[in-house]
Amino acid sequence: AYAAGTGDATRFGPSIVCLCGSTRFFETFQEVSLRETVAGRIVLSIGCNLRADHQLWADPAERDAIKARLDELHLRKIDLADEVLILNVGGYVGESTRREVAYAESLGKPVRWLEPPRE
Repeated sequence: AYAAGTGDATRFGPSIVCLCGSTRFFETFQEVSLRETVAGRIVLSIGCNLRADHQLWADPAERDAIKARLDELHLRKIDLADEVLILNVGGYVGESTRREVAYAESLGKPVRWLEPPRE
């Protein structure tokens, strides 16, 4: 049930969409990024998956610090975007994603949902 956007730009050139959602749906991020790109949009997405093992975040304290920095970085991506697309697979929207939705709405950014949002 993939919902493609209109691709309408508020400025000259292709629109910019920021993907938001849980990294537990990493494969969905990849699929939606592909579809949005083919549809002619510039895609801003997650840069890494902290759920995957990696030496950069093997230490739990460092992992928490990295997550905090990445959460802030994702808000800056929302600043750059014309719209956000929430990857709410199975209706799941976690705390970080809810914060991103609220932030995007506070900026007046259109919010699209991969699946119809639960009330």
